[in-house]
Amino acid sequence: MDNLKANDLESMGPLAIAGVEPYQEKPGEEYMNPAQKEHFRKILTAWRDQLRSEVDRTVGHMKSEAANFPDPVDRASQEEEFALELRARDRERKLIKKIEKTLQKLDNDEFGYCENCGVEIGIKRLEARPTADLCVDCKALAEIKEKQLGD
Repeated sequence: MDNLKANDLESMGPLAIAGVEPYQEKPGEEYMNPAQKEHFRKILTAWRDQLRSEVDRTVGHMKSEAANFPDPVDRASQEEEFALELRARDRERKLIKKIEKTLQKLDNDEFGYCENCGVEIGIKRLEARPTADLCVDCKALAEIKEKQLGD
């Protein structure tokens, strides 16, 4: 979802993130006021808790399903299934770290502002990607540079 463009965000309907309904901005409301911060804290903690429960579920599943199959094909199939699950959990582990970094930014009143240029990231972008730390323009520039460098 990091590759979202500004017009993609505009066309998206209201989506619940981690079971939390989208924030309804009020006219003239100050950006990153206490209500908005609490809204994003709710999203981030619910998302992190969902990911943590997935990790726990995977550990339980692997313990209960682990078997020493005599048939090499069955054993290989199970090992491949476990490898895929572990790869997914590794991505989720990295995302949990990013969520915790974002929660720290919320605590330090740094959340919602671009790390490069300091402008407001915007409620809609944060709704689409709560861990976003760049505005749409800086993210687009970073993606262009990344393509040019072939990373």
